[in-house]
Amino acid sequence: MGILRVVSLLSLFAWMAHATGPTRVFNIKDFGAIADGTTDSSEALLNAWKEACALDGIARVLIPEGTFLVGPAVFKGPCKGSMVFQVKGIVKAPTDLNKFESDGWIVFNYINGLMITGGGTFDGQGASAWPHNKCPKSVKCKLLPTSIRLNFVNDATIRGISSVNSKFFHMNIFACKNIKITSVKISAPEDSPNTDGIHIGDSTGVKISRSVIGTGDDCISIGPGSSNISISNVFCGPGHGISVGSLGRYPNEKDVVGLHVRNCTLTGTDNGVRIKTFEASSPSSASNFTFEDIVMNNVYNPIIIDQEYCPYASCSKEFPSRVKISDISFTNIRGVSASQVAINLLCSKGVPCQNVQVSDINLVYNGQDGDSTASCSNVKGVSSGQLIPPSCL
Repeated sequence: MGILRVVSLLSLFAWMAHATGPTRVFNIKDFGAIADGTTDSSEALLNAWKEACALDGIARVLIPEGTFLVGPAVFKGPCKGSMVFQVKGIVKAPTDLNKFESDGWIVFNYINGLMITGGGTFDGQGASAWPHNKCPKSVKCKLLPTSIRLNFVNDATIRGISSVNSKFFHMNIFACKNIKITSVKISAPEDSPNTDGIHIGDSTGVKISRSVIGTGDDCISIGPGSSNISISNVFCGPGHGISVGSLGRYPNEKDVVGLHVRNCTLTGTDNGVRIKTFEASSPSSASNFTFEDIVMNNVYNPIIIDQEYCPYASCSKEFPSRVKISDISFTNIRGVSASQVAINLLCSKGVPCQNVQVSDINLVYNGQDGDSTASCSNVKGVSSGQLIPPSCL
């Protein structure tokens, strides 16, 4: 039995022990699903969910072992009881983009009390879609479908599952409260565009832990309106690191407040821990972030604040970023930098970064052209403890 399946079973038993009411299993095979990987089982899965959602108790929708072609599918709440979405097999997405009317594959909406578990795999079959992704080069682009979306979901746990080769983001957590994501494995090739592991936006109380994420974009990205986010014991790489942002792309974005990243390891990523904002942005703020006890293995830009972020050929530079960054702490970050500038704090000329603290840093450059360095622009802060490279604050 695989380790993800053991973890998911233990967590399921613990979760069910705290839930109340009768328990009933809704096996999608009983609703006509066929595990041949080619027959569309969407209707069977949606019918199983509809009956389960009406149960006043604990309802477990079971996707058994085997390969099931599904989607796109929207699982709507609110439900009468607590919902368990147990995936033991492989759920495969269609490769035909014409089947997707929106930007989601497996979507959960308006649910209170949800567990997604089982040790199984969501396969987005993204390779056929990646050549159609124009978003890395164009602001005006059609979004490809995210593999797993949670919209307006409260008190949910995602545990012991795998997500591979998403067409776009692997997971998107939007307008949710109290979400735990643990013991998940997310993977896509490092050259796959916009395959962020987990994106969080407009959500509060999200905890991500004990997971392995390697993609073609950010392992974890935190968007506007996020608060009280915790990330711990995550192995990240390949990918673009753990990022706040990008912020300031759209008018009237909400603030990002409260992020704690600790005990994580990043390997071979394009960035380490990063805060990125566009220039010419509307006013907003990003504050109260702690990055601590982090290992960098051959990472470019291990510590970076970039308030001149521009992923396109050109971006508006009409005025400096108006995203105010404050109360940021980088502590006990160590390892090997693949870029000579190991610490790059490029803040806004209009609203300089405030109260940035750097302490106990040991980032050695692996190149032959000198030691690692630090660069600071428009930032006010303090440094302490052992510092390699020497502080620029």
